[in-house]
Amino acid sequence: MCGKFTAKLSWAELVDFAFTPAADDDADDRSVTYRVMNTVPVILLDIVTGQRRAVPMRWGFPHPADWRRPQPIHARAETIDTIQTFAQAFRDGQRGIVWMQTFNEAPDVEGPTIQHVITPGAENRLAAAVVWRRFEIPGDPAPVFACVLVTVPANPLISGLPTDRMPAFLAREDWEIWLGETPASLEEVKACLKTAPGVDWTMTREERGKTRRKPAVSDPTGLF
Repeated sequence: MCGKFTAKLSWAELVDFAFTPAADDDADDRSVTYRVMNTVPVILLDIVTGQRRAVPMRWGFPHPADWRRPQPIHARAETIDTIQTFAQAFRDGQRGIVWMQTFNEAPDVEGPTIQHVITPGAENRLAAAVVWRRFEIPGDPAPVFACVLVTVPANPLISGLPTDRMPAFLAREDWEIWLGETPASLEEVKACLKTAPGVDWTMTREERGKTRRKPAVSDPTGLF
């Protein structure tokens, strides 16, 4: 599953620009790379002001036994409203969007991880769905805000790696429903989580100096 993505620097800093594609010509075209445990800019609906805002959050919920460890980092769309770890946040509207310029996937096979970079075609940015929560850390006066990427079944391009999951990318007409700006039932909100066909996407093997071994998952909560 996705464990790294890139975004334009301006998308991370300017919510207004992120939601106004016409501003592309004047955008900062530098890219930044985000990995699990990084602080990522999550666009959400501020319930006080009723406006969108970007909030920095850690990618990965704190592990119950050690808040410094990220687990889980993904939430399956199929069970997002029933698994205790995510259901309350999903129902309470703690849903957001993370911009992606490219994202990485790797085959679900034993041995060294071989990363592949997926780049959208006509869409020059992708709106990935996340759910987030606030965590109180014992001994730390400041709460931790953390998010997880929502995943859906892989499309034909990505499933050929092979791998069976990919991020849930929101169609433009579903942003307002997902963020809670447009009143909708939970069934309608969940229906926004669909597999993007990616018919004009490209996938290339990432050039790296050396491969790294995929970490083992010892706790099944990391697979949700």
